Amino acid sequence: MSITQLRRLGALTLAASFVVAACSGGSTATPTSGGNPTDPAESMEPLSGTVIISGSSTVEPISALIAELFNEEVSADVAIEVTGPGTSDGFERFCAGETDISDASRSIREAEIEACTDAGIEIIELKVAIDGLSIITAAANDQVECLTFADLYALLGPESQGFDTWSDAQALAAELGSSTQFPDAPLVVTAPGEESGTWGSFVEIVVEDFNEDRGQDATTRPDYTASANDNVIIEGIAGTTTSLGWVGFAFAEENQDRVKLLAVDDGESGCIAPTPDTIASNEYPISRDLWVYVNKAKADENPAVAAYVDYYLAEGTIATALETVPYVPLDAASLAESQDRWANRTLLGQ
Repeated sequence: MSITQLRRLGALTLAASFVVAACSGGSTATPTSGGNPTDPAESMEPLSGTVIISGSSTVEPISALIAELFNEEVSADVAIEVTGPGTSDGFERFCAGETDISDASRSIREAEIEACTDAGIEIIELKVAIDGLSIITAAANDQVECLTFADLYALLGPESQGFDTWSDAQALAAELGSSTQFPDAPLVVTAPGEESGTWGSFVEIVVEDFNEDRGQDATTRPDYTASANDNVIIEGIAGTTTSLGWVGFAFAEENQDRVKLLAVDDGESGCIAPTPDTIASNEYPISRDLWVYVNKAKADENPAVAAYVDYYLAEGTIATALETVPYVPLDAASLAESQDRWANRTLLGQ
């Protein structure tokens, strides 16, 4: 999409947000002396204010880039703060009323919904993109190419606590039905911590079934270097030849000169490497949806929040952002569903 098209899109979406505001007693366009409204881009009151967004470090680059485009094409007077301490930390702030929008790399949990409900916060849930969790090792590691879910549980699940080498996990992996041969090499794990939606997605998709079958808590091994910062994880993985960890696909792909993306076998389809195509088709077995959650009251009260979300979901905006941030766009039907939920202010669970 060209800058001119983005500018036109910004004007149209901003005009739409003020139509909504007018219906609820907010700002209105100033009519000409003849009684007909002037061009919206010229007649509307200047848009200003603050939008506070926090949550997933995976979604942060999308929301931050869209914030930059919004400031360039809609209003430079809106201060948009985007931080990525992790999905869980983001929901904690969101349900405390500290933020307007929460970025999330997993869907909101029941306990978090209850916390928001107790605080009187109504939630609008919007799917915005797709990501694949990438299992990574150092680029120089030529001893590992593909891992099964059983391998990942044996290496990273709660029963692997204390395993200092890859081969320490060999017997457990074999017990779970794996035939993968692990190298006799140090196992140095750097990965997201429990505050991260990327950690939660890994547990839910990869190890939770094993946890349940084997009477374990739904968790990973605790003895590894944990960080909510994907760049710190990349540094840790790149720094040790036989390292192991996981991050979102975008961060892994951007650092392929330093880390190696491993293929994953879920036990049914063979080894599948993460690519935009395999993630979009869900062929890659560790794919997940990415979300933003909007505080309805804050969107109703703050035209800057409503205008930002209008712009975020406008036709072409996310696709433009994903030309720079390499996640996978939603298909047309999924994007239309998010657009409809926002346009109708459909609350979570409705």
